[in-house]
Amino acid sequence: MKKGNGKHTWGRALLILGMCACLALTGCSAKSEASKNTDKPADKDEIVIGMSFDSFVIERWIRDRNVFISSAEKMGAKVNVQSANGDVEEQIKQIRYLIKQQVDVLVIIPVDCAALAEVVAEAKEAGISVISYDRLILDGNEDLYISFDNEEVGTLMASNLKQALPEGGKLFLIGGPLTDENVKQVEKGINKELKDSNLEIVYTYRCDNWNAAAGYAAVKNALAQYPDVKGILCGNDDIATQAFRALSEERLAGDVLITGQDGDLMACQRIVQGTQLVTVFKSVEEEATVAAQYAVKLAKGTADLEALSTIHNGNYDVPFLELTPVAVTVNNMENVIIKGGFHSEEEVYFVKEEETETTGEDD
Repeated sequence: MKKGNGKHTWGRALLILGMCACLALTGCSAKSEASKNTDKPADKDEIVIGMSFDSFVIERWIRDRNVFISSAEKMGAKVNVQSANGDVEEQIKQIRYLIKQQVDVLVIIPVDCAALAEVVAEAKEAGISVISYDRLILDGNEDLYISFDNEEVGTLMASNLKQALPEGGKLFLIGGPLTDENVKQVEKGINKELKDSNLEIVYTYRCDNWNAAAGYAAVKNALAQYPDVKGILCGNDDIATQAFRALSEERLAGDVLITGQDGDLMACQRIVQGTQLVTVFKSVEEEATVAAQYAVKLAKGTADLEALSTIHNGNYDVPFLELTPVAVTVNNMENVIIKGGFHSEEEVYFVKEEETETTGEDD
């Protein structure tokens, strides 16, 4: 009996040990699975780029995103896109999330150009390269800034108004927020060009967070004060759309000249119809493609930044890849926008053709 009980006891001990081993293995497996599902680091066998957008309120940002992702994927990289919806605190939180994910490169379109220096420093400390995309991050030690000559954007707007209004007159400036460093540069170009001219900005309003709808009320208010206005300088084509709406209600569309930027479809349609003078076009395809190329090169450690010019962001001289904007009017719409593939001829002339057909039916 004792001998038999000894065997039984030993068997039970082996069984218990086996069960403990299985539980231990199961526990490790569960822990491993949990690690996969939360805060998983980027797979270092591939390049992962984190892209942090201000928002998608502006039409062009959707195109930037799509072109960037397509270009990066062709080079074998993956892109993790985040949008802060115009909230700077949310953007900082999202950037920290991307840092935790151990992305190789961060591409940032800042909500507030003056608010991201600290989180950029955190990225750099984590060994992550940073590209300031389209808008300059102030005081941050980013690796590269890619944008257009934004002062030239303002110069082109103002010079086209000067040419179209040789007799001079009053102007409104309905711009974007001063938290966007580009706004300051655009207005610098406008003011330089209008200096010593007979055109005068008599009313200025800036749309917070690029909320174009606020531009409508601003133009209505400005028209009540200055009904003899000759032109409206708009921060972008979204705002120009709202300016056009306000002018239309006062039966002034086409009489008061509008400028904008970005080459939005509705702006191009207005230009060929004669209700917008100019849109300053910045090739999204060029900017996003070049940015993707540099992001991959930075991740691989092969980016040559020495040949680039630099721009001072307050604390650092940042390598600056500067692109050239183009003023698009009715005279070069075909060559720049349509032949360039940004919008099709059918899209640009659609409204005009529809009106022509309607007129023909009435006859």
